[in-house]
Amino acid sequence: MQKNMITGQNNLSHLRIYRNLVLGASIAIFVLIVLGGIVRINGAGGACPDYPTCFGRFTPPSEVGALPDYFHRLVTLVAGGFLVVAAVVARRWFSDNKEIKNSLWLPLGLLFAQIILGWSISQVELQNGAVIASAIHLSLSLLILAWVIALTVKAYYLSINPGKPLRLGFGTSFARHSLFTAGSVFVLLVSGVILSRVNPANACVGWIFCDGSVIPRDAIAWLSLIHRLIVLAGGMSLATLLVRAWRQQRTQTVVIVATTAAAVLFFAQALLGAKLVQGFPPYLVGLHKATAIASWAALIVQLIGVGLSGRSTYDEVQEAAQIRGRKGLWRDLLMLTKPIVVALLLVTTYAGMVIGGQTLPSLPLAFWTLLGGFMAAGGSGAINQYIDREDDVRMQRTQKRPIPAGRLTPGEGLAFGVGMALASFYLMVAFVNFLAALLSLAGIIYYVLLYSIFLKKTTVQNIVIGGGAGAIPPLVGWAAATGSLNIPSLFLFGVVFMWTPPHFWALALVRRNDYARAGVPMLPVVRGEAATRSQIFLYTVELVVLTLLLPLFGLGGSIYLVGAGLLGLWLLMAAWKVWKQGGNKLAWKMYRYSSMYLAFLFVVLMVDALV
Repeated sequence: MQKNMITGQNNLSHLRIYRNLVLGASIAIFVLIVLGGIVRINGAGGACPDYPTCFGRFTPPSEVGALPDYFHRLVTLVAGGFLVVAAVVARRWFSDNKEIKNSLWLPLGLLFAQIILGWSISQVELQNGAVIASAIHLSLSLLILAWVIALTVKAYYLSINPGKPLRLGFGTSFARHSLFTAGSVFVLLVSGVILSRVNPANACVGWIFCDGSVIPRDAIAWLSLIHRLIVLAGGMSLATLLVRAWRQQRTQTVVIVATTAAAVLFFAQALLGAKLVQGFPPYLVGLHKATAIASWAALIVQLIGVGLSGRSTYDEVQEAAQIRGRKGLWRDLLMLTKPIVVALLLVTTYAGMVIGGQTLPSLPLAFWTLLGGFMAAGGSGAINQYIDREDDVRMQRTQKRPIPAGRLTPGEGLAFGVGMALASFYLMVAFVNFLAALLSLAGIIYYVLLYSIFLKKTTVQNIVIGGGAGAIPPLVGWAAATGSLNIPSLFLFGVVFMWTPPHFWALALVRRNDYARAGVPMLPVVRGEAATRSQIFLYTVELVVLTLLLPLFGLGGSIYLVGAGLLGLWLLMAAWKVWKQGGNKLAWKMYRYSSMYLAFLFVVLMVDALV
């Protein structure tokens, strides 16, 4: 058997353990670098006078100012622990595979050097040398992260392609472009830490030029301008790389997704950087740092993906030639977002803004909130279609979607969804507020991870629990208008949460054969039509009762109460017919009526809030 090849069930099991360890190390090192940046910016380095304890304790200190330093040290231990265990596992289980066996000694040695260097920076007054030391410290950290991420990607590659040797090739022009872009971002990050060390908070206020002047007034302003020019150069390189990826790497899922994510993160951190210059809230400094490091991490994933693909320049040229004259791309991308579903979610988002603020929101606030909401929901829908792509082929209702129909590659669908979801979060952060952005992000994670991956094909309660994802948009609108949440806002969440099961179970009755073929345990498939019809009526009753109780909690007055009562009677009649008479025709009407019911209910709430 050829060495450096992973074969056999036992070796594959060992490889999965190793893969999870290096993945854990990658995450821990990422968090470590971000915490290090926060410690440096906040001046918390050395807040814990002793080492490795903090004021002689291993528990969190009572001194608030020492917490960043404490957690930075704690995560260092976690990262080191992952690396040590992974190194032991690699040496014990993969003694015949040099690619894995000796792969972790270098990052372990560099991490140890980093600990010493970081301690010296925080404990010793290095004066001008602190700038150089900090730059070296970050450079080594980025290299460690890149090395461990590369090991993670390789481990995933081996687990998916057992028996294949690892060969990295960077002979194509796209690969060389990727190398240049990663190098540009590396220089950008290091120059950023140098810039922060010389404390140029007010040295270069304008963008791109300082105070509108083409020629900087002093050395620090020159440094700021050079940093911004590097941002522009890196941005141009990454933008062209993104275009090339969507033309030449459509079939390479890892490459196109990582390139798209890196581009969105890069421009997002540039946007946050511009906001920081203008006096953005200081707690977002950590997000700016995390975004920059995440962009670097995505570029490393992309670079290793390119190296492992084994493609030639001819392959890339041929793939680009296949899309010449391509029609309907924008329509297909729009269909990935599930626009009809998104439209209903945006109604509840806007209603949340009006109800929470008790007035019409300003045009800019409404625009950015609804744009961010569309991108969050649409991106989640696109990722969901990627996850369900094989099931969609088996379902008559979904066979004509862009991915199962072959109009888009799976990589294009996933890259579009990831890019939209990431961009939505940063637009919310920059132009709405942080709470609304976090709620929007929570909705994405809820829908993609909790519902699409964990619940949809594992439990008959998938829709009941997963309904929380669609119930978050009114909270996003409320938070956008008020900057906070309260008890009444949670009742808007509850209304949508209770509305979701009868709405989707009505569709499931009509499409139960589709769900059965796809292996999705929807209620009609598992418990039958009769049980589903009764559950639809029961949930509808509970929903209508909840809507009529809202005025008791400060939501809605007499106008709303009358409107909710009439709408509730309309929906109850539809649910009653489904329960007592059955049939796909009545179930389809219930599905359509329930959509209109929710939209009209929130419209009535808005009218009541404005009158």
